[in-house]
Parts: sequence; structure tokens; C-alpha cells
Amino acid sequence: MSQDNFTPVSLDRREQYYAVWQRTPRRSLDYTLANLWGWQQYYGLEWRFDGNLCWLRQTLPLPVCWAPVGDWNAVDWQALSAKDTKNGDHVFVRVPEELAQLWKGALPGRVEVTEDRGQWEYLYKQEELALLPGNRFHKKRNHYNRYIKAYGEPNCHDMDDAMIEDVLAVQDDWCKWHECCDSPSLRAENEAINRVLMHWNLFQGLVGVSLYVHGKMVAFSVGEQLDEQTLGVHYEKGLNGFHGVYQTMNCLFVRREGAGRAYVNRAQDMDEKGLRQAKMTYLPADFLRKYKVRLRSV
Repeated sequence: MSQDNFTPVSLDRREQYYAVWQRTPRRSLDYTLANLWGWQQYYGLEWRFDGNLCWLRQTLPLPVCWAPVGDWNAVDWQALSAKDTKNGDHVFVRVPEELAQLWKGALPGRVEVTEDRGQWEYLYKQEELALLPGNRFHKKRNHYNRYIKAYGEPNCHDMDDAMIEDVLAVQDDWCKWHECCDSPSLRAENEAINRVLMHWNLFQGLVGVSLYVHGKMVAFSVGEQLDEQTLGVHYEKGLNGFHGVYQTMNCLFVRREGAGRAYVNRAQDMDEKGLRQAKMTYLPADFLRKYKVRLRSV
């Protein structure tokens, strides 16, 4: 892959990116424009458009390539790799399983694949998150019912431009409670959320729901439709002191925005033990598996 002509990910080329994104066979939450733009500064994300593909790389803390976005099946990988690996191997991270397998078939003996469990995105059945059915979800359902008992039937609204200021205020309160200033990862996430929400109306397919108690916003969830089968969740925050607020917010967001979809993608756990345990309690049905891939030189 040529290292020339990369420029920082920017919103002024969003239409060009959405065009190749729509042709991508497997749409990972990592590669949504909202995610790329939100984390652009933290990872130093750059891109380069080339025919059917958009090449991506991060420059911080060290340079490394992400998987290309676009119509993987319309690429002559043998010809492309022969040109781009003549000066050495190429290493890619966050590579969806489907692309890794395609490369293995197109470039026999030259593709080394390593599992990267912390980057696997969690896939849940939409119906299960929306209804919390049966004994498997009784603890989640109890939290949801306690919320209703304490605050009445949930009062939620679809997010629009007029709500963004209130949403960012909730995020600010959440950050103060969780002391984001002392946590590099939470501080970076807070910056990503602010970057995206301050440009809310420039993203295609971004959806949000906010939850209120006595007229006060206490939680919000933001996501987008990844494809015809999958709703992705970017952010979900709730204020401290409202029992069951997360279970309720999750349930209502999936009901409202995931209707007609089979799955809900709730992103990866980044190998964080507590986050992994929390994600597993919702009983994932599957994963969008991603790998580290080394393409060996010719």
C-alpha cells in the first residue's frame, strides 16, 4: 500500500467516504465515519482514496494500517499487493474476518492472521435486547422494572439538533462523576463524543434517543444503522443515582431504532476486563471478528 497522499480524516470528504462505505461487504462499527472522525485526533487517523477503496492508517502512538474500506471483491489483490509490498511486509489491524479470509484465498502463503479478541465487536439479537425475555435476562429485566416503579413509564425522545446542548451537558456531568480528567481513555472518549455531537447533522444515518425523569435528561444513546440487518451503538451514558437507567436506556434505544433489524452491534471491549464482563452479561449471539494481518512481501 502506497504511503503517499494520505490526509487527515475530515468531514469535507464525507460524501466520498460514504460512497465507498456503502459498498463495503462487512461494515464494522470501527469504520463508520462518526467513529473515524470522533477518534481522528486521538489516533491521528488519515485516509487515502484509490478507486474502489479508501485506505486508512493511524499515526499515533505508532503508525499502523487499518483495513481498507470499499468493495473488497472488486480488487485485484495479487496485482495490488505485488506493487505495494515490494519494499517489505505490510501489517494491518482491525481487519474483519471476511477480508482476512479473502486475502488468504487471493494471496496463498503470504497472509499471516493473528486473533485480536479485544477488537471483536459484540453482536446481540435485537429482539432479546428489546424485550429482555425469559430467565436468562431476569436480572436485567428486574433493573428495568425497578426503574419504572421508581420513575414511572419511561419518558424518551428521539434526538434532534435542539437536544445536543442538553446531551453534552449530561456527558459533562457523567465525566465529572467518573473523573475523566484523571483517565486518558475516558478523556479521549469524551473528546470523541463532543467532536461527533457538535457535528451531529453532518453524519448520515446517525440516530439518538434521550431519557428523561421529571423533565431532566438522565441518559442518552447514540448509534447508527450499519446495514439492513444491524443497528450499531456508539455511545450510551446515564447519570448516577437513577437505578436501572442503563438497562432502560439500552432497551428503549434498541426498541425504537433497532426495529426491523436482526442484530445490535455494541462495539468491542479493548481487552478491558470489566467492560468484557459487562458486555457478556447481555449474552451476545455472535461477534464481528477482527484480526491482525501481515501481508508478506513478494
